[in-house]
Amino acid sequence: MSQQDNATAFHALHTGPVLVLPNAWDAASARLVEDAGARAVATTSAGLSWSLGKPDGGRLDRATALAALSRITAAVDVPVTADIEGGYGEDLAETVARVLATGVVGINIEDSADARLLDAEVHAERIATIRRAARDAGVDLFVNARVDVYFFGDASVADTLRRAEAYLAAGANGVFVPGVADPETIAELAKNLDAPLNVLAGGGSPTVAELASLGVARVSVGQGLAAAAYSAAHRSAVELLTEGTYTVGGEIDYGRLNGLLSGRDA
Repeated sequence: MSQQDNATAFHALHTGPVLVLPNAWDAASARLVEDAGARAVATTSAGLSWSLGKPDGGRLDRATALAALSRITAAVDVPVTADIEGGYGEDLAETVARVLATGVVGINIEDSADARLLDAEVHAERIATIRRAARDAGVDLFVNARVDVYFFGDASVADTLRRAEAYLAAGANGVFVPGVADPETIAELAKNLDAPLNVLAGGGSPTVAELASLGVARVSVGQGLAAAAYSAAHRSAVELLTEGTYTVGGEIDYGRLNGLLSGRDA
């Protein structure tokens, strides 16, 4: 499919049933997520940064991130949406153009920086810039506006909705509210948002089925899978170095992973 066809397909995935995105961080994890049955692949900025030797939190430079995104889109056939954090601290219109050049058809963009919320009106202008850049590139980019009120604000539904409405009016397509797990709050957000709601799932969160019943359109897990993979590697290394035993590996052995990536290295 063309990139625009992929973008159209990705938009359609937000109309139901609930879109579940096990976030990937490199080409191999993206291919594994696709093989598991995911209808799209989302990246995690934390996992991507860790895989490249950087801490999360705006520490990854644009060129390095774009190279990683290109490898991920080349590894899969399903649509890819990228967490571009706050835009990598460079010209936003150019960043969007270059992100689109990797084959990505969706992005997450944060309304916080340095552990503080940005002015909502200023961030709405940033989203308008993103929309214009995508239009200029001829791709119907899905812009998932992240609202960080439950991380850095007063953790209120009212402020979340105020910010979300400004971002949607500026051209966002969806709203991502990480940090919220209370079912009543999630239901209230879904009811009052005129756009697909994305929540971050993890330990203590409602199940995917429960989130869908609350009106959530999109569920992602952020750095969860990457952290689990690195935890397994660390645990196996400790076992090898302390006990001298080898409880490593699993269903994804050398041959299967090699086979999943066969033909993707052209």
